[in-house]
Amino acid sequence: MHEGPTTAIIQRYLDALPGDPAAELIIRELLDRAVGRLRQLCANLLYRNYPRLTHPPGNLETDELLGGVVAGLLTALRTTRPPTVRRFFALANQHMRWQLNDLARRLDQQPAAILPESGVAAPPDSTGSGLSPDGRRMLEAIEGVPEEEREVFDLVGIQGLTHPEAAAVLGVSEKTVQRRLNRARLLLAQRLADLRPTATGRATLPPGDPLPP
Repeated sequence: MHEGPTTAIIQRYLDALPGDPAAELIIRELLDRAVGRLRQLCANLLYRNYPRLTHPPGNLETDELLGGVVAGLLTALRTTRPPTVRRFFALANQHMRWQLNDLARRLDQQPAAILPESGVAAPPDSTGSGLSPDGRRMLEAIEGVPEEEREVFDLVGIQGLTHPEAAAVLGVSEKTVQRRLNRARLLLAQRLADLRPTATGRATLPPGDPLPP
């Protein structure tokens, strides 16, 4: 494969997958070329939406999540053939969320820690993904945004892609990306108006939750 932008390289590997007898080798090369972007997406999702998992007792690090995601993709791509870069990253994002949600559930199922000397059970720092109720509400609001706008918001606002990168993944112009992103932000601002900073300058949203700009 020739050098070029990451999205273009990934698309060439995807185009080579169907019916190729050396598909296993192509899949491994594809994941090798995509690993930098996948690491970035893992870090963004982990630290923005699941920060609790990065603290004791989980102490999850980006590369640990990345390893599990790559292993999952390696298995999935043996039977699944995403036709576009857009579908490939949607599949990768799905595997990231599966793994993070599974880890969050297992963390919640662990017995509560016992405070030394007092013998009293310590309350959990958080539950589930580590988001506050407001944070969960925001993620639900994002899911309610129309598909095109939600997809752009997810790529740019959550996964951290630049406008040109998101445009390349979606196969649209940068102006279209900007227009859809603006619509998504407007819709979210309307639906989450009570979580904006108050007149006193004090935000009602706990630090770390992904308030749309």
